[in-house]
Amino acid sequence: MKLLLHVCCAPCSVASIVSLREEGIEPVLFWYNPNIHLFTEYSMRRDALLQYAGDLGVPVIAEDEYGLVQFIGALQQTAGKNGLPACFDSPHRCMHCYRIRMEKAAIAAKENGFDAFSTTLFISPYQNHELLKKEAETAAEKYGVTLLYRDFRPLFREGRAEARALGLYMQKYCGCIFSEADRYNN
Repeated sequence: MKLLLHVCCAPCSVASIVSLREEGIEPVLFWYNPNIHLFTEYSMRRDALLQYAGDLGVPVIAEDEYGLVQFIGALQQTAGKNGLPACFDSPHRCMHCYRIRMEKAAIAAKENGFDAFSTTLFISPYQNHELLKKEAETAAEKYGVTLLYRDFRPLFREGRAEARALGLYMQKYCGCIFSEADRYNN
């Protein structure tokens, strides 16, 4: 199977790649995360992934787009709770993040002749797993590609431990500027 694996960060890719390889699948990694802010955070995550993929000899397709302006603009177009912009409502902003990344992964899979796509976001117990899965399934159907769904969450702690042992950059929040604010407010 020729798989395009959307990657949110190097630490989440560690156990995901190992698990897929145990199935005989050699993924091609796909970097597209315009939701990650600030620019220094975006750069550190991207660079850590590129270094890790290089060390593993795993190919990467990178859509290198730091998209703060587009991200905030898109969130302001949708209403969340009490009519406030979606950025104030976590389920709405997360849906937007999932949607833009899963759609771009599905498009890239189709355009580049992959059999299927998936995402390392499926490893995080901190993501809204069902909403993410729904957005990935919707993108797969919309663009006529297969979603290879795997619940990688049981591998989360093991993957994080290995990422630390490898010295990979370990982020402290989900990625968007609002999740960084939540980190300090909670």
